[in-house]
Amino acid sequence: MTDQEQAAAGPAPWPPGGVAVVFGAGGGIGSALLERLRAGGAFATVLGFGRATEPAIDLLDEASLKHAVEAAAAHGDIRLAIDATGFLHDDQAMPEKSWRELDGDRLSHAFAVNAVGPALLMKHLLPRLPRRGRAVFATLSARVGSIADNRLGGWYGYRASKAALNQLVRTAAVELRRTRPDAVCVALHPGTVDTGLSRPFARTGLEAQPPALAAERLLTVVDGLTVAGSGGFFDHRGTPVPW
Repeated sequence: MTDQEQAAAGPAPWPPGGVAVVFGAGGGIGSALLERLRAGGAFATVLGFGRATEPAIDLLDEASLKHAVEAAAAHGDIRLAIDATGFLHDDQAMPEKSWRELDGDRLSHAFAVNAVGPALLMKHLLPRLPRRGRAVFATLSARVGSIADNRLGGWYGYRASKAALNQLVRTAAVELRRTRPDAVCVALHPGTVDTGLSRPFARTGLEAQPPALAAERLLTVVDGLTVAGSGGFFDHRGTPVPW
C-alpha cells in the first residue's frame, strides 16, 4: 500500500493490551497527557516518568532513560510513547532577545535537554516498539523551531535546539520505517499552554490553552496519525508545520 493509500485508509486501530508511556509526566502538559490517557481506556497500562518518579528520568543521564524504557517494556508492547520534556528558560535567564545575550553554557544546556536527551530516548525506545501493528512515538517540539516560519528572530537557543530535534525525529523516522513499517515517529507543536514554561510570556498577548485542553488536542492528533505522516511535524490541530 502506498503512502497515499494508507493516508486515505485512515489510522489503524490501537492493538489491544498495549502500553502508553509519557516521559516528562511531572510537567504541565505531561501530567495532563497522563491523566487523559488513563481516563481514555485505549491502553491496558499507562505509565508516566519524570524527575520524581520511580524510576526517575534525567535527560542528561542516558542510563536513566534506558532504565525507564526497560521498565515500560516490562509491562507489554509499547504502543504509544510521548516525550513531553523541554527547556525554554529558568530562574537564571530568559530566552535571548539578541545575539548579544548568547552564552555558550546556556546554548549547550538547551541543546542537551531539547535535542540530545530526546535523541537518546529515541535510541532506547524506538527499538522497543513492536515490529507489527500500530505504534506511535511523538515528541513535543515548537513552532519556533521552524526555520521557514522564523520571522521575528530571537530565542536563539530554543529555536535552534528545537530545529535540531525536528531533524533528529525526521532521521529516526526514516530508519524506523525499515524495521517497523506500521510505526509512526513525529514532532508535535502543542501551541501555547498555560504552564510555567509559557506563563512569563502571557503579557505578549499569546492565547494560552489550559493543559487539559492541550492534552486533548494533542491526543486527537495522535489518534489521527497514519504511517504516511511519519517523520512529520504537526501542530495541535493536525496541520503540518513547515520545516
